[in-house]
Amino acid sequence: MKIISRILSILLFVVFFGFALQNKSTVDLQFFPGTTMQGPLVLFLLGFFVFGAILGVLAMAPSVLRHRRNASKTKKALTSLQKEQEAQRLAESQAPQPDSIKNI
Repeated sequence: MKIISRILSILLFVVFFGFALQNKSTVDLQFFPGTTMQGPLVLFLLGFFVFGAILGVLAMAPSVLRHRRNASKTKKALTSLQKEQEAQRLAESQAPQPDSIKNI
């Protein structure tokens, strides 16, 4: 799986690098009326890609943190239950003590 991932990464890099070399022309970018920025198309695309990636990570952060917290709580509960189960098995495997049995 790592090999496939690396091959795809290298392939994407080559494609994007070729795109960057072929699109060196300057473009005008207008965000608001009267505001114009000039620069290479590749820089604008790369900038918007990075901005989108950062925005995506920030949008997913609350959900990821919530899942991690739930996993931590579940893991603690599992550990506690395993300790209880081990103590119960140990208590069941031991013979009763003479002073704990009452004569009727």
